[in-house]
Amino acid sequence: MKAMILAAGLGKRMRPLTDHCPKPLLAVAGKPLIVHHLERLVRAGISEVVINVSYRAEQIVEALGDGSTYGLRIHYSHEPTPLETGGGIQKALPMLGDQPFLLVNGDIWSDYLPARALLKDDDLAHLVLVSNPEHHPEGDFALNQGRVSTQGTPRLTFAGVSIIHPALLAGKPSGAFALAPLLKQAMGAQRVSGEHFTGHWVDVGTPERLTALESLLTHSR
Repeated sequence: MKAMILAAGLGKRMRPLTDHCPKPLLAVAGKPLIVHHLERLVRAGISEVVINVSYRAEQIVEALGDGSTYGLRIHYSHEPTPLETGGGIQKALPMLGDQPFLLVNGDIWSDYLPARALLKDDDLAHLVLVSNPEHHPEGDFALNQGRVSTQGTPRLTFAGVSIIHPALLAGKPSGAFALAPLLKQAMGAQRVSGEHFTGHWVDVGTPERLTALESLLTHSR
């Protein structure tokens, strides 16, 4: 299974840290945030990764190179302007192929990755969900008996980690578009599974949460 890391965002909530550095390269526990992802992907047995880049893309490419330093192959999907999650994935599909792939938001940290076998039968996506953090108390979706839906309780938050079947994006024209409406449509058709992950997970969306992650990783060593 291949993987894709979403790294094309502008990092506005991280300013001023991202004024001159793209968010994926912000250091935490002695290494860029995106390197934590790469190392975890290698440990999971993944050897080929697609990274979409836009804001200060050249810095990311220069820092990571072809991936050989980390024991994998990196392909870059360049976006002159960010295409949102859905558009970014669609542009990268020629590199990802026609098989399900692991999708990871570049601005989260987690010590868990789901296995390919969790995407079953005719499902279009498998989502990792977490308990609602303080900054997102209402959650995103409901999870019942392994199925994800837009309605119901208890509510959980999408962790930014999932397995996606390329068919989820079938028929979408090129350009910028969000992934969430496609996921919700698939949920309505009962084609999205999920799981509740209760281990370490951080949405590294602000300087304060980056500092909290630094503290977490430093004390866990």
